[in-house]
Amino acid sequence: MATVLSAGGSVPGKPGARLAISDLGEKCGTVGGGGLELTVSQQLTSLLLEKESEHGGFVETFQLQTNAKGQAGTPLNSLCGGRVTLSFEVIQPMPHILLCGGGHCAKAIADACKLLDWKYSVFDVRSEYANEDAYPSATEWHNSSAENFLSNENSTTLARFSDILLLGHKWSVDEELLKGMLTYQQEGPDAWRSRIGVIGSKSKWKSFSKSAIEIGIEQQFLDEVDCPIGLNVGAETPAEIAIAVVGQLLARIKSQDPDEPSWRDA
Repeated sequence: MATVLSAGGSVPGKPGARLAISDLGEKCGTVGGGGLELTVSQQLTSLLLEKESEHGGFVETFQLQTNAKGQAGTPLNSLCGGRVTLSFEVIQPMPHILLCGGGHCAKAIADACKLLDWKYSVFDVRSEYANEDAYPSATEWHNSSAENFLSNENSTTLARFSDILLLGHKWSVDEELLKGMLTYQQEGPDAWRSRIGVIGSKSKWKSFSKSAIEIGIEQQFLDEVDCPIGLNVGAETPAEIAIAVVGQLLARIKSQDPDEPSWRDA
């Protein structure tokens, strides 16, 4: 997002004007149009592409003059004659996690999401585990078979979830969801690419992988799935599992390697 912080003289955008660009190329708002907007759009696109930006940003001043010397800002080939200062920042959206299976682990993860102000939704084939009474803070409640859920979704609609965690009480439900979602993921270069995590053992994942490959899922998509989910902290109880899972997600959001020492260890 680019925001006009201050402006002097004749400028196309006044303080408070904003332009947002997503990593999908979507645009919203304006900082005034013309050459300034083109330059700002290019700056935002570059910032999004910088892997080492760590969701940071910068402030830059532009001189909107054809013969600007650059002493008071970056010169632009413009006839406006003014000067404008903008902030550029990368904003990481808050996660929206789909909990597939509304049992004990899902409840613990939901409690952790509330503490972090993260959104979460719940799916379960059992109605008593996917309703507003069981999860009053959820954004969505989905109670249906895995087949019906998948038939009402696609690679575009599933993009509203940053992470999908398969926590079902039946392995068959998790397996059906996994195969359906991976099928959507490999539909094309612009297909939905949210993170998928599966709770379970290595033997369970070996069985899931074999079943997925048999229906044409490519290995590269299976390699991107986390199973088992969560940081390896020896978690056993639902609360411990929730801390391990949320910690793993938080490390990714903050662009941190969980295997590297933090600044507190330096």
